[in-house]
This record gives sequence, C-alpha cells and structure tokens, in this order.
Amino acid sequence: MIARLWGAALALVPLAALAGPPPGTQATAPYGAFRLQGSLIQGGMTIGIAPPDTAQLSLDGTAVRVAPDGRFLIAFDRDAAATATLAARLTNGNEVRETLAIAPRAWNISRLPTLPKYPVPRPEFERVRPGELARIEAARAMRTDAQGWRQMFQWPLTGRISTLFGSQRIYAGEPGAYHSGIDIARPAGTVVLAPADGVVVLAADHPFTLEGNLLMIDHGMGLNSAFMHLSRIDVAVGQHVKRGQPIGAVGRTGRATGPHLHWGLKWRDARIDPLLVAGPMPPGE
Repeated sequence: MIARLWGAALALVPLAALAGPPPGTQATAPYGAFRLQGSLIQGGMTIGIAPPDTAQLSLDGTAVRVAPDGRFLIAFDRDAAATATLAARLTNGNEVRETLAIAPRAWNISRLPTLPKYPVPRPEFERVRPGELARIEAARAMRTDAQGWRQMFQWPLTGRISTLFGSQRIYAGEPGAYHSGIDIARPAGTVVLAPADGVVVLAADHPFTLEGNLLMIDHGMGLNSAFMHLSRIDVAVGQHVKRGQPIGAVGRTGRATGPHLHWGLKWRDARIDPLLVAGPMPPGE
C-alpha cells in the first residue's frame, strides 16, 4: 500500500456489513462500503478495497480491475470533474455506489498574448509522429504481472523541479497542452532509478521527435511511468525492474532546451501528478 498520503485524503474506514435491499436492487452505498486511501483531487491517485463479494467494479461506468485480494486503483486527470461515481456489482446482484468529491486545484497558467500556439510543423515531424504515437499507445495498452502499484513510490532522482505538473501556456488566447509530468533539472548522465517495481513496455533508444529516448514502465492495474529525454536506457522491453533499480540516465534528447528528466505518470487516460504519488522530494544534490 502507498504509505504517504497526499493533500485532502479520504481516511481508511472499516468495511461495513453490506446489509441492504433485496437481491437485484440498487442502493446508495453507506459511507465505508469502499475503503479508500489516497488523493481525491485532480491529478491524484487512490488505492481502495472493494466491498466483499464484488463481482464487478466501475468508475463513472467504466470497468475497473480488482485484484484477487479486493484491492483496486483509480486516478483522476488534471481536468477531472467535481464528482465521480464508484459502483460495485455484488455476486448476489445488488449494487452499491459511492459518489466521490474530487477536489479542484489551481494551476500555473502563463499567458503569451503575442505568440502563436504552434510553429509550422516540419514535414519530417508530420511523417514520423503518427508512428511514434502508435508505439506509445501500444505500450500503454500492454498488461503485465507488475505489482508496483501497491508500493510507496520513490523519486527517480532528486534535483530542482523546473516545471510542475499541470502548468499551461495560453498563446494569443488559445490554450496549449498542459504539462503532463514533472521536469527535474540535473546534469546529463545523472542516473535515473525506477520509482516502483514494474515491467518495461517501451525502450525507444532511437530518439522520438518530442520525447527523445523514451522509457516506459508498467506498474500494473493500468498505471505506468514515462521517462523522457534520456541520454541512455539501461533496461530492455519485457524486463522486470525493482524499485530503486537504475534504469537510465538524464539527457536532453528530443525537444528539450537543457538536460533534465521528464517523469510522467498515467492511469488509463488520466494523467497523474507525480508529486502527489511520491510525496515531497527529499533533499538531494
């Protein structure tokens, strides 16, 4: 289980005895039908325990995987709505529901009223980018036996955070894409460590146009890490890695103005703030 809790957290509540309506009916779950621990906040992640005898779990109507011990993982995108509905269909046909309040956050927004949103794309970028995106999506779709999602995540390295998750620029009134991870400025060659156990699902040491040398690790249950702009990658696709294991080194490959690590976390389609998952960065060099 994740030991560090972030922001406004929902405390652990003992599972209640789910006495309720006759089989096949629907009811609002009493508080405590789900045990949740984590961040009910935009960009946050939560690990929970489903009610006993859960046959199927869903978040806003989309199925959520449940481990054999009843634990599950859910997360909320940077732009998540104010509420989400967690629903469990029990083996006796009953359904229990809980409405989760997702706390909003204030984001670092920069307004650049005289600059256009995008430069004119080069023909080479337009030619190769679709294939790069297809490889990234295929890697994210892979299911592995990784159990890192259960662990307390650590920072892959320490250093100056140069760009926060969720920051965004507005170009002449038109919003650009928000920053999907954390940028940590360190000299090229600084060793990068695995933040949690996982399985390597992409190791692109032929630089992608934007991400450069891109490494992706699946932590299980739909949660994955992406490490961008690496100078080298020290692991291979299919390899199991352990929390704290060296996996590569900081670089400035791809679209980068200086050497740094971009660490992104994603659960299904929801991008997650690594600062909420790994907690405050410990002192470093």
